[in-house]
Amino acid sequence: MTQWNPDLLKSKIATNGNLGILKELYSSESDIETVIDRLVRIAAGLEGDRLSFVSAPGRTELGGNHTDHNHGKVLCAAVQNDTLAAVVPRDDGKVCIQSDGFEEQFELNIADLSLRESEAGTSTSLIRGVLAGLNEMGAQLGGFTAHVTSNVAIGSGLSSSASFEVLIGCIVNELYNGGGIAPERIAQNGQWAENTYFGKPCGLMDQTASAVGGVLSIDFLNPAAPIIQKHEFDFEGTGYSLLVLNTGGSHADLTEAYATISAEMKAVAHWYQAEFLRSVEEGEIYSKLPQLRKQLGDRPVLRAMHFIHENKRVDRMVAALDSGDFDAYLGQVKASGLSSQNILQNSIPPASDGFAQGVTFALGLSQLFFEEQGRGVSRVHGGGFAGAIQSYVHNDDCDEYRELMAAVFGPSAIEPITIRSRGAGGILKLTD
Repeated sequence: MTQWNPDLLKSKIATNGNLGILKELYSSESDIETVIDRLVRIAAGLEGDRLSFVSAPGRTELGGNHTDHNHGKVLCAAVQNDTLAAVVPRDDGKVCIQSDGFEEQFELNIADLSLRESEAGTSTSLIRGVLAGLNEMGAQLGGFTAHVTSNVAIGSGLSSSASFEVLIGCIVNELYNGGGIAPERIAQNGQWAENTYFGKPCGLMDQTASAVGGVLSIDFLNPAAPIIQKHEFDFEGTGYSLLVLNTGGSHADLTEAYATISAEMKAVAHWYQAEFLRSVEEGEIYSKLPQLRKQLGDRPVLRAMHFIHENKRVDRMVAALDSGDFDAYLGQVKASGLSSQNILQNSIPPASDGFAQGVTFALGLSQLFFEEQGRGVSRVHGGGFAGAIQSYVHNDDCDEYRELMAAVFGPSAIEPITIRSRGAGGILKLTD
């Protein structure tokens, strides 16, 4: 059995065919050697005659903030940052994963995939949940050893958890199912694992963007069969840079806050005897505002109004991209950000005492900067309350903006975003 060593790995990876794939996936890397070194590092020492590299990109939310969980519309894109694994199959039914940043190795057996409440909120619960879901759908399972690394930073708003879930699904798909499981099924299974085994309510946008790749509009009217459309648009040719700024703070204590957003939207839906807010017409809400406010309170009604108008903004954003009208697109980005901050109300942490408002501070600082420049927009990115904002900064202003934000949040907090056209899956296969 081959033990993969750095010299052997480098010689097999650095072939013309492999280099073409790597340049496609990691186009903004200044030196492809950096990519090869990353692959070599995680694969060195693994034992097996067949070695696979599997990649699952993170995602950026372009529009549709907190709409997917109530069957709404979103605009999103896969990004170059990814969760990457070097994998070898094993024949004893064990799954052993070493992940950078974690001291312990995650281990389980595919013969025991039952739900364990004691594992809720752990990486092991996600692995077990993804495998259990694949088993339920009739996929072939098998053991494997993997070394995982990720530059989808936790708290970056690029959805590290969805990237990891999709990665595990793709490993099983590549090793034991011939790549035959559709990306949409892998995404749905990842969401189910996060909801059921990990114990966190989430929509389906993050996993779908990672699994499918590219710039996507997704209509979740029927989550079992979402309408997914790819859109070709050259963001790099607009004269603007897309940046994500991690303002700090953890999402660990915010599960209830995220769940409350979905629950309050559903409370308005239930008032109309509907399960999800997508089933309620805009006119019905506006015609009953006094009654809704009295019975449910102001915030649930405001969040319902955000949902309805955010869906329409997604449609306008898609139309602007398809027609090449980037100014119109930025106008909708700005409107989406203001709605999230002021109507949905997901920029200030629920228990904030005024000393920890990183997202709001970053948005405010960005707004003042863009007002002075006369161009540029920012918005809440992802779940909100803590974590990341997204900014479109004109290239001529980029250095100044980054210097300003680095002085406040640190230089490592700023992440330039490149859209990745290819979704999750196997990228290289090596044999001895």
